[in-house]
Amino acid sequence: MSQRYLRPSIATPLIYLYREPIDFRKQVNGLAAIVERELGHNLFAGGLYAFTNRQRNKIKCLMWEDNGFILYYKALAEEKFHWPKTHELVIALTGEQINWLLDGVDIQQLKGHKKLDYESVF
Repeated sequence: MSQRYLRPSIATPLIYLYREPIDFRKQVNGLAAIVERELGHNLFAGGLYAFTNRQRNKIKCLMWEDNGFILYYKALAEEKFHWPKTHELVIALTGEQINWLLDGVDIQQLKGHKKLDYESVF
């Protein structure tokens, strides 16, 4: 696998996936308005926000860094992103999960063993 240099950092502490598709003509100001008005989040608090289009073949990530916005854009040549299905408007992700999503992994399918909660061995 080739090196990936322009990716969200694994160490990014706050990553939010906006579930609904958006109009991809929106740029920084339009995406910032979604973050502030619809989610009620402070965009300047260091969070990264990920958005997709209706076809799920493009992704935009928006983040404030010190003195300006970063807008990350990826358009797939083929296939689609595996966007999580849930009733929540926004989903919190880890840095590892956003990178898996960008690689085409279905993050909902990554499930560990179920937790067992016993009271006694007898």
